[in-house]
Amino acid sequence: MAKKNKNQNNQYTALVLDVLKHNESKLLNYRQIATMLEITEESERLHVIEALEELRIRNLLIEKEPGKFQYKSPETYVNGIIDFTSSGMAYVVTSPTENDIQIQKGKTKDALQGDTVKVLITDNYKGKREGVVAQVVQRKRTDFVGTAQVNGKNCFVVPDSHKIHIDFFIPLNKMKGLKHGQKALVKLVSWNPAEPNPVAEVAEVLGYPGSHTTEMHAIMAEYGLPAHFPEEVEAAAKGIPTNITEEEISKRRDFRKVTTFTIDPHDAKDFDDALSFKKLENGNIEVGVHIADVTHYVKPHDIIDEEGLERATSVYLVDRVIPMLPEVLSNFVCSLRPHEEKLCFSAVFEMDEHANVVKEWFGKTIIYSDRRFSYEEVQEVIETGKGDYKEEIFALDKLAKKLRAERTKNGSIFFDKEEVKFTLDKDGVPTGVYFKVQKDAHKLIEDFMLLANKHVATVLSKAMPKNREKQNPKTAKAVVYRVHDTPSSDKLTDLNNFVNKFGYSLNVQSKQTTTQSINKLLVDVKGKPEAGTIEILAIRSMPKAIYTIENIGHYGLGFDYYTHFTSPIRRYPDMMVHRLLEAYLNHTSYSNAEELETYSKHSSAREKLAAEAERASIKYKQVEFLKDKVGHVFEAIISGVTEWGLYAEIVENKCEGLIRARDMKDDFYAYDEDNYCYVGKRTKKVFALGDKVLIEIKTADMIKKQLDFLLVDTIEQNASQHNRIEKHEASGCGRNPNKRNKQKTQKHKGRRR
Repeated sequence: MAKKNKNQNNQYTALVLDVLKHNESKLLNYRQIATMLEITEESERLHVIEALEELRIRNLLIEKEPGKFQYKSPETYVNGIIDFTSSGMAYVVTSPTENDIQIQKGKTKDALQGDTVKVLITDNYKGKREGVVAQVVQRKRTDFVGTAQVNGKNCFVVPDSHKIHIDFFIPLNKMKGLKHGQKALVKLVSWNPAEPNPVAEVAEVLGYPGSHTTEMHAIMAEYGLPAHFPEEVEAAAKGIPTNITEEEISKRRDFRKVTTFTIDPHDAKDFDDALSFKKLENGNIEVGVHIADVTHYVKPHDIIDEEGLERATSVYLVDRVIPMLPEVLSNFVCSLRPHEEKLCFSAVFEMDEHANVVKEWFGKTIIYSDRRFSYEEVQEVIETGKGDYKEEIFALDKLAKKLRAERTKNGSIFFDKEEVKFTLDKDGVPTGVYFKVQKDAHKLIEDFMLLANKHVATVLSKAMPKNREKQNPKTAKAVVYRVHDTPSSDKLTDLNNFVNKFGYSLNVQSKQTTTQSINKLLVDVKGKPEAGTIEILAIRSMPKAIYTIENIGHYGLGFDYYTHFTSPIRRYPDMMVHRLLEAYLNHTSYSNAEELETYSKHSSAREKLAAEAERASIKYKQVEFLKDKVGHVFEAIISGVTEWGLYAEIVENKCEGLIRARDMKDDFYAYDEDNYCYVGKRTKKVFALGDKVLIEIKTADMIKKQLDFLLVDTIEQNASQHNRIEKHEASGCGRNPNKRNKQKTQKHKGRRR
């Protein structure tokens, strides 16, 4: 009889455990479990209670509330990248398809921003995951920039980045003369999780905040950008033979007597591309796209190549260029300077009057540049019809416009590009702001560079084996592509739904109809009040382009094959492509798929870091430019809407600052995530993405590189958007019926983005 009872108890325990497992996200009491098991007799319900007690003893369930139980999953560990908020709480990103893991303040162990961490999942209730950091798997970085706080015998360095949530303790014998208030680059030495602060040592004293030199060096140090080349690299570069021998010339196609010129920014020194022009007897035009033959001088895995790979790209800060290659190469030996013979790797196209490529040729060349043009000089020739080489420039401009029209037809997307530039005095202080707008001269060069990149990628791709995925990656051949993925259907649907409310529409049935309708949309909104809003959202709907050996085409350009071939002085992937093309032409091999993909990922990561550093330098100069204008009022456009406030960009100088929600004191404003706006509860006043407003500069924080604005008044509002919001408000402003968006909002709640 006892055996029967034991078997019966085991049966109830198994049944109860099964119910809890299948309702893992729910809290259940014994009555609910009994109902699910269709148990009605009170005596049998006692068995459910006994089973719950046994499972509790066996640590297979959690009693979250008195009498309410939940299945306790076995310990689950996952790896991911940790992302801190300013409060010290963090989120761990594990994959694009899964919700982030929330880590409460105090449970991040010794992790720092960007580290790869191992996380123990402690809760997974209704898809909301929580955990604790169990281990730092890999540090993202060990060098940090901050400001010293010296008090008696204690020294701490407070990081500049709001993502670094902890101060660094500096032992007195590791200060290197650092004084209170100075900025320094510090290196993490150790961090005992039992101690409140990590221990670091001063690597370099940068100086007092606010000076141009200190802040630029701080940005470079923060992003790991080197101030100089190692001595051995400089020595190797200076030791490269620069004379061009007759033997070398004999191996190359000679373009020295063909009209050739460069077109670059007025302050450029590294001229890595030139165009040649020749009328043929059949009426066609031969256009040569001549690229500096950097890989003739820099060999794979030599000391210069290794340094170039590590840097992967030149970085353009507000006041300086941090080159990928030593100056003797980038500005002299390889630079296609006027009236000098130079070695090139060229793509030569015979084109008819409709800009069709009739014939193409790729190979090593020697050129002689007849003229160095700035973009402004070429633009003047195009607009006035006067100037040097006007016939050649007119013909090239005509061909470029036809290439552009063909790209438009085939699905290229055209966003207007406007770069913010500062006029600096001798001390690096900004005295003015101007904008670089792409005109026909810029587009002329761009179109021929795109043509060369596209055709190089095509010829290399078609030469590749079709079954590379079945080959050994250490021996398989591959091509380095520049790819741009298709926007997600969710983002395109969201964009379409948004523009529908302004009376526009997108045809997202196919890739071609989507790109064509985006281009039409961008043209249609020009000059309209909603233009800023829609242009911002269209850009944000696009993924980022990357380097990889896996070709998926370039969505934004509408190309099936695309790579980077035209800037080897400033981009390492271009050097790889030069070597791949040379190997193809010589029927040899340069590298393998595994190595090329590793270098491609590294180059993509360095490109992203360079862009962040460039933005940081611009942001600093924006704050510096406006620091003596606190209290002044400017016209601005709302450029971002977040749960913590509105971002606004000043019209006359493109400087962006934050209007904090807590500073909008004339009403209680509800954040409407669906419509990118804030709506006043009492006044029903709307502040939406793209609205023109008057702002007052509240603060210009040089240390944080941050501008804070106060909202003064609305100048012009998107009437159609505001009408839409009023209708939406009747059904509950800010309540998103879309489940996916709801989850996304909850997932990112409280995060600093």
